[in-house]
Amino acid sequence: MLTLKDKIAIITGAGMGLGYAEAKKFLELGAKVAICDISEEALNKALDELKPYGEISGYVCNVAKKDEVVAMVQSVAEKYGRIDILVNNAGIIRDAQFYKMTDEQWQAVIDVNLNGTYYCAKAVVPYMMEQQYGKILNTSSISALNGNFGQANYAASKNAIIGMTRVLGKELGKYNINVNAILPGSIDTPMARVMDPKFQEMRIKATALRRLGDPEDLANAAAFLCSDWARHITAQTLTVDGGRS
Repeated sequence: MLTLKDKIAIITGAGMGLGYAEAKKFLELGAKVAICDISEEALNKALDELKPYGEISGYVCNVAKKDEVVAMVQSVAEKYGRIDILVNNAGIIRDAQFYKMTDEQWQAVIDVNLNGTYYCAKAVVPYMMEQQYGKILNTSSISALNGNFGQANYAASKNAIIGMTRVLGKELGKYNINVNAILPGSIDTPMARVMDPKFQEMRIKATALRRLGDPEDLANAAAFLCSDWARHITAQTLTVDGGRS
């Protein structure tokens, strides 16, 4: 039976959507979970709803701010004594056609999606190296492969995450640290619901299963990659998109 019993996991961007679903699944599988989110309101709501499933703690944290990430990770390490799993889930979209895209839209996505992934991984790796064990799961996107219209910033950030994942997986393997990336397709999350309905319908029609994914679909894949069932998988990507790509 797949289990995460007594593993200490940090999941970013877990106030709602995919991170929330991953936190719920990890708790159900026995992990002790620290969730973080930039929104205190979303974080508190998630904590209230997830407490019945297991031991959980919450931290308000903007992953684009290195000092906030370092403080959050230190707090988790002090509380639990170790960090076994990091799921880099926090992400944003600021869609615009490239010729209309502002520098602010470009930089905001790079800061959160790419730099946030870097800051969080950089903060947990020393703990994982010392204990000779760790799982890092980065969240990319099929936009990195398909180049969705209006997402030059998003696709660039998510493609960079794939490259970083492959390098970290190879560099950190000797410390028994697995680093992989998951590539969601069209998943029914609050972030996806802000998209134009016509565009969303086009995405569904382009999916072999003819439906949006459920956040739990991604959470199941994340749990597998963060478990010891996947102990010989590293520097890899797993696409969860219902057959769209």
